[in-house]
Amino acid sequence: MKSFNELGMSSAVEYILQKQGIEQPTPIQERAIPEVMAGRDVIAKAQTGTGKTLAFLLPIIEQLDVQAENIQALIVTPTRELALQITAEVQKFAADIEHLTALAVYGGQDVEQQLKKLQRTISIVVATPGRLLDHVRRRTIDLSQVKTLVLDEADQMLHIGFLPEVEDIIENLPAERQTLLFSATMPEQVQYLAKRFMKSPLTVAVQTEQVTVKQIRQLVIETTDRAKQATLIKVMREEQPFLAMIFCRTKRRVSKLNEALKEAGFLSDELHGDISQAKRERVMKSFREAKLQYLVATDVAARGLDVEGVTHVFNYDIPEDAESYIHRIGRTGRAGEHGLAITFIATKDVKQLEEIESAISMKIDRRRIEGVTMFQPTEVEEKRSRRSGRSSESRGHSRQEDRERTRRSSRREGARDERGRDPRRVDTGGNRGEDSRSGRGRDSRRMDTTGERSRTARSGGSRRSDSGRRSTGQLGSRSDSSSRTSRGRNDRRR
Repeated sequence: MKSFNELGMSSAVEYILQKQGIEQPTPIQERAIPEVMAGRDVIAKAQTGTGKTLAFLLPIIEQLDVQAENIQALIVTPTRELALQITAEVQKFAADIEHLTALAVYGGQDVEQQLKKLQRTISIVVATPGRLLDHVRRRTIDLSQVKTLVLDEADQMLHIGFLPEVEDIIENLPAERQTLLFSATMPEQVQYLAKRFMKSPLTVAVQTEQVTVKQIRQLVIETTDRAKQATLIKVMREEQPFLAMIFCRTKRRVSKLNEALKEAGFLSDELHGDISQAKRERVMKSFREAKLQYLVATDVAARGLDVEGVTHVFNYDIPEDAESYIHRIGRTGRAGEHGLAITFIATKDVKQLEEIESAISMKIDRRRIEGVTMFQPTEVEEKRSRRSGRSSESRGHSRQEDRERTRRSSRREGARDERGRDPRRVDTGGNRGEDSRSGRGRDSRRMDTTGERSRTARSGGSRRSDSGRRSTGQLGSRSDSSSRTSRGRNDRRR
């Protein structure tokens, strides 16, 4: 393997790399850097995690005219996060290279702040298509002197729907320029872009197997949709990752799973397209600093993320295709470290898994976690169940106490009836009579306690209307009770 010096890098650049702990080039760097240094247009087929960022950054930095006052290199990326990451990589070199400056331009930023920064001399602009085109149309960014254009994650950029914006951006660049295209795959739109805007490009590639197999252990866990959450939590507790990313199919599923994990006691947060830029940056800062242990995300939101220390990737929902699978598991096993990628599948996902296995030319080990069934509740559900159980138990105790008080009141009522009740008035209403006695008993209790007989009799009627809704004969019960209460008042007056 060649050294960076042998690839054309200066001693100053090589020294900066060594300070970062980078001693030797990766395969994609070894193949691409000499061609880029020679001024050729290059198509590099490589996933994230292969060192592709330095494959285009090092030649740009090496050939930069630091005395020039115009933008010399433009790097277009599909996401804000990737733009920030690339800019951060440039800043590592800017600390040792005088007049090297870079600016990230993306949506969600304050436009006035961006305009102030653009008034300074900028060597390299790293931008997302929408916001960049907005500045071009405002004439607040001048691309007329750009020497090198980089389209990073081109397949993802076009998949999102940025082809028209990318075409408009390129139309504003000088015809005489170098174009570098980096892409994990080569769908039709990427091929069209290369054919239209690149001059006799040279293609360099890193085989998929080099990315997915060497440093990343892969595992499939068979489960069911209903047991998936409980299975994930069980595996997380057993594995105890340092940092982990969990991928879901939709934004809604991301939010739902993140909420469940937080309630179960895990340090997690979410990342998807509806998250504001400010929150996104806060979440990523916390994740990089290991203040968060788990990041639940969609494919698009996590595209291009490069976080040191990710030991595990969990595919909560199986990826749509092999490309997405490769991208997801590429979040771990980076920079020569080892990682573990676990994919959870139900019966309906088997065919999709087989297609992924065919694309990466390997059979992934499958396992089933014992002790987790489709009816096993998650911790969140258990907590809710316990809370509900306590409430039900409390209500049950209350009802039992009410019944006991009612029975005691009924006995006292019966004793009074024998002394003062009209013997000709006989209640034969079954439950109605029992409800009547219950209501009268409560009146008696209140009279014994407060001595306010008339007020208690009036309030007793309203209490009885609440207590006796279980029987269809309660209206008759209340009527009987009211009659006896009235007679009781007359007896007392006499």
